[in-house]
Amino acid sequence: MALKIDVLTLFPRMLDGFLSESILGKAIEGGLVQVQVHDLRAWTTDKHRTADDRPFGGGAGMVMKPEPVFAAIEQVQTPGCRRIYLTPDGVPLSPKLAEELSQQQHLVLLSGHYEGIDQRIRDGVIDQEISIGDYVLTNGTLAAAVLIDAMARFIPGVLGEEKSLTHESFTSKLLDFPQYTRPAEFRGMSVPEVLLSGNHAQIERWRQARALEKTRQVRPDLLE
Repeated sequence: MALKIDVLTLFPRMLDGFLSESILGKAIEGGLVQVQVHDLRAWTTDKHRTADDRPFGGGAGMVMKPEPVFAAIEQVQTPGCRRIYLTPDGVPLSPKLAEELSQQQHLVLLSGHYEGIDQRIRDGVIDQEISIGDYVLTNGTLAAAVLIDAMARFIPGVLGEEKSLTHESFTSKLLDFPQYTRPAEFRGMSVPEVLLSGNHAQIERWRQARALEKTRQVRPDLLE
């Protein structure tokens, strides 16, 4: 059964192009993953379609109201589904977490906006909170897109070549090695001779060495 994903957001059109292009678009078209995007304002009950309000206690910005979010999640959820809130203060997204989520049957992704969501949403209808990095975005729809893409790579048949899953940055705690393609000479810059040698053992050793060197320079914390 294909992984089913429901995305709840105030800006559903942000995902239109993302979900229809490239590898992910082909995966959806081929039925390998199902993604449905919902406008949270469809669950508001006033004529202004109000989904946010000022925070109790004062402060800048607006907070997403609990009523439409509760109603939306309760309508789209299924027994055993994982209800996820995308937020900067969630647990960090990792390849291991993305792979684990890709094996679920149904995910409900809630995109936060403005100053966040009413805490009662987190307490009442959220199972897991995930952050895609130590930074703040204008809204969580972008984070939902990143999570979907990261998970889709682990679904059998989505990637054209299985090695793509094992020869990527972070998969083995190392950053990726340098990649080259034709032409072998370009503006005085040459492709390393070892990559032209046809000796796959030497090529693999060279790639491992370059990956280790890059990791030491850019992300030494990964080697601790």
